[in-house]
Amino acid sequence: MAFPERFSNLPDYAFPRLRKLLDVHPAGGPVIHMSIGEPRHPFPAWVGDEIAASLDGLGRYPPNDGSPELQTAIAAWIARRYGVNVAPDRQVLPLNGTREGLFNACLALCPETKGGKKPVVLMPNPFYQVYAVAALAVGAEPVYVPATEATGDLPDYAGLSADVLDRVAIAYVCSPANPQGAVADAAWWDALLALAEKHDFRVFADECYSELYRDTPPPGALEAVARTGADPERVVVFHSLSKRSNMPGLRSGFAAGGPACIAEMKQLRNYTGAPLPLPLQAVAVRAWGDEDHVEENRALYRAKYAMADEILGDVPGYVAPQAGFFLWLPVSDGEAAALKLWRETGVRVLPGAYLAREAGGVTPGADKIRVAMVAEQQEMRDGLIRLKACLYG
Repeated sequence: MAFPERFSNLPDYAFPRLRKLLDVHPAGGPVIHMSIGEPRHPFPAWVGDEIAASLDGLGRYPPNDGSPELQTAIAAWIARRYGVNVAPDRQVLPLNGTREGLFNACLALCPETKGGKKPVVLMPNPFYQVYAVAALAVGAEPVYVPATEATGDLPDYAGLSADVLDRVAIAYVCSPANPQGAVADAAWWDALLALAEKHDFRVFADECYSELYRDTPPPGALEAVARTGADPERVVVFHSLSKRSNMPGLRSGFAAGGPACIAEMKQLRNYTGAPLPLPLQAVAVRAWGDEDHVEENRALYRAKYAMADEILGDVPGYVAPQAGFFLWLPVSDGEAAALKLWRETGVRVLPGAYLAREAGGVTPGADKIRVAMVAEQQEMRDGLIRLKACLYG
């Protein structure tokens, strides 16, 4: 039987690829997992109580658009966080995790052609891999734009040719960036929206790390829309409770944007979506309304930023992340460094190339490793000390 060719060139996903690289070798010490960005701080103590109080919701199909209570809680959070008012019932769509939304938004909103030509979907390189598979699923051309030290670790979409930009239907952006930890400032967002207006494309803003930062809350795309007076249909933003609230297993996030975009996404959800069960929606309602647990979480990450600066600050090329929970560390060869580190110390990290694609003969991140700062503090300290001695000693 034949299989579709559109996904035939996809490399192995990052973590199966990592297992193939490392697991044929014994660990060189007590294992410390620093490869997967799975939050391991405690989630709020009240989660179980909320689920128990809403357990009868398992006896009903959840509404595809999310409960009115959840839509309202999300809109209220957006207003508090960004100073932007959105209509809960028309501009918010609760998601079963942001990966679902980042994929399905492309299905719902990417046209078959742009100016009579094959549409382009832009994405930073390195990037979250769902961006690429979404572009391929809709028959668009993915264009991988370097996000390296030379560009401030954010993609320089304005540097592309007019011919490419005129074919762009969607541009993915991740700020704070995974894996680099860079933050797009207000001027960067304003410039991107001006470019989107000029060349008539949409911006998909992946902001799931927005609540993990050192000092200043990162600005967001909805703020830029309000500030510049851009068409609200230009932008769809994506947020998650996975990192903010340490609940990756809840699979709860949301998309917000212009009413027409959200209506198209809801229409697709009616046919294909998997809405969050009602007891989990009840947890999400409370989570979006509570900032105490988020500040406690942020304080733990701030201590980890300081720890990383202390241990690795004298490593040539070390860049302290502005936000998120990854370190993006320079090495000569990321794959060789990850293998050496595993075989000699038992510390498990991700080669940077596993998050990128070759473009123009270069794979951004091939000379990097990504280190997830998710372990308990003492374990993380031990891991970073081992890492430094092995790779930079």
